[in-house]
Amino acid sequence: MTCDFLVVGAGIVGLSMAYNLRKRYPEASIVVLDKEDEIGAHASGRNSGVLHAGFYYSADSLKARFTRDGNRAMREFCHSYGLAINECGKVVVARDEAERQTLHELLRRGEANGVNVRLIGEEEARSIDPNVRTYHEALHSPDTATVDPLEVLAKLRHLVVADGTRLLLGNAWMGDLGNNNVFTRTDTIHAGVVVNCAGLYADRIAQAYGFGERYTIVPFKGIYLKYSSSPAPVKTNIYPVPNLKNPFLGVHYTVTAGGEVKIGPTAIPAFWRENYQGFERFNLLEMLEILRWESELFLRDSFGFRSLALEEFRKYSRSRLVSLAAELVQRIDAEKFDRWSRPGIRAQLLDKESLELVQDFVVEGDGRSVHILNAVSPAFTCALPFTDWVIDRYIEHER
Repeated sequence: MTCDFLVVGAGIVGLSMAYNLRKRYPEASIVVLDKEDEIGAHASGRNSGVLHAGFYYSADSLKARFTRDGNRAMREFCHSYGLAINECGKVVVARDEAERQTLHELLRRGEANGVNVRLIGEEEARSIDPNVRTYHEALHSPDTATVDPLEVLAKLRHLVVADGTRLLLGNAWMGDLGNNNVFTRTDTIHAGVVVNCAGLYADRIAQAYGFGERYTIVPFKGIYLKYSSSPAPVKTNIYPVPNLKNPFLGVHYTVTAGGEVKIGPTAIPAFWRENYQGFERFNLLEMLEILRWESELFLRDSFGFRSLALEEFRKYSRSRLVSLAAELVQRIDAEKFDRWSRPGIRAQLLDKESLELVQDFVVEGDGRSVHILNAVSPAFTCALPFTDWVIDRYIEHER
């Protein structure tokens, strides 16, 4: 088999890449490869569905640029195709004076990024959601919304297949024989350009082509608790002030596209890349490699990993997760948060030299292969304009 473009990974980034490649190259032969039998089997299909606005990230980052643009693009995409979207906004609340000052830093970042965001007082915060609790001020993001990730993925799949892209599911990238001759479980595919959007295994594939050598993926498990009753306890997404030294946003309230309320997620260090539940998809070699890195991070306490890990493991307790969520609202009916969501794994990139978590997206490549590394949150929000930029920078520029 031959193709002009071989996209590895059928999550939100891979499908968005195929969608944008078809727009650029209408006559090209495009193949999307995925080891799973369904699209979006990992992070994309287990996503919270939040379309972030872009005020968490420093103005010089790819995340800042493409979260702002991606929020607009994904909202337009959902409206164009009649997909579910809940445009309920977000309120970021503070618990004390130090967090109140961080709200001002988030405002500064948001304004630098061209994001619609503003500081509001307690009274206005309660007019948006009567259950909000904050210290003097809060940050309001009216453009934050939620979508149904599976519905978005299904629409993208329909569009790319209808336009002639070939989707090969249940067919893993197994290696490259040289000169972009990729072998899979069933085929050998000669590709003009290999585009690596493989999520949890993107670093492994990149390294096979001589890229991403200084990085490895360290997985973190995210789980939510769902509210099982009505009426809903909150009307908008309510977030705490994050620790800007790491990429996690803390336990918060999400109102889904269907109006369901959940609290979370966790960011629990996982022991192998697909460590969802019990010994499901257990991989001994992966566990030994990941435990080596996590042990080093723990011993050196890089980026505060020791306290982060200890705190996150406590969140396996439902009462601990509920107690953290209770700090953001006036009232909480703890007993009705009683159903765990399907776990997801964050494919977080670690810089092996500095032992720091990589905060921004990373892309490496040449005219033969392109590798999207660290496509973590808010990658779902960013996917459409981000992949278009990757085509510009790493494919169009090299042709």
